Amino acid sequence: MIIALGCDHAALALKDAVREHLSELGHEVKDFGIYKDGEKCDYPDKAAEVGHALQKGEAALGILICGTGVGMSIAANKLRGIRACCCSDVFSAKMCRLHNNANILTFGERVVGRGLALELVDAFLSSEFEGGRHARRVDLITALEEE
Repeated sequence: MIIALGCDHAALALKDAVREHLSELGHEVKDFGIYKDGEKCDYPDKAAEVGHALQKGEAALGILICGTGVGMSIAANKLRGIRACCCSDVFSAKMCRLHNNANILTFGERVVGRGLALELVDAFLSSEFEGGRHARRVDLITALEEE
């Protein structure tokens, strides 16, 4: 699977650990940076880059990491068709895929450690949208984009 990955300057170390983990799992990673210590960026720009990759079909899913994961989630959810969920527990990372058809996982380097971050990634990637009664609700979310 192709995974789009991005972070701001608060999360470079964790992004690099996630990229390595994804590669070890056999996924292709489109890394939107940042790439080196001291590099600065605004998290809405990284959220847009990863979100646009999903919109264009260049990646199946995305992962965004900042200090808390909240800013990335807010910014990514402004894009049509993006359902980004900020998670700091494995249950939520799994359920946001199963019930909400989330396509971007966000979390914060200042909130979760490396071990938990990789567990969140595994839970997110190993779960698939259940459809059924949840599809109607996702359709209602999508309709909100038209308002």
